[in-house]
Amino acid sequence: MNKKASELAVPKELRKILAAQPKVKDAWEGLTPIARRDFITWIEGAKKPETRIRRIEVTDSKLLAGERRPCCYAVVPMNLYKALGANLKAKATWKDLTPNERRDVVAWIDEAQNSAMKGIRIEEVCAMLAKGKRQL
Repeated sequence: MNKKASELAVPKELRKILAAQPKVKDAWEGLTPIARRDFITWIEGAKKPETRIRRIEVTDSKLLAGERRPCCYAVVPMNLYKALGANLKAKATWKDLTPNERRDVVAWIDEAQNSAMKGIRIEEVCAMLAKGKRQL
């Protein structure tokens, strides 16, 4: 599987499923990089190990069913959603961002090692957006 630099690493457990099930692998490779990133961040975003395992297990059935995105996956984390709601200037700029720009912001926040750092990044994003800046 070729991975472009902008794509996230596929979780080890999902790589095993893709290697063992050619039809699932074909469906995975048929996804856009953004759709693959949505699945990966949905899996990686699980707070509990059992939730992560369940998400990995249902990914193959979703792909085989032709689904191109994980269901009920919130593109905007709840903490960022609330922060944007409290900062109308930031919210206005957020609405003008392209889907790719939004995903890049969310990915940057999600890369934080702990919840305190995620909170700091959310504050930084809101300050940036409130100034009308679109990129980190």
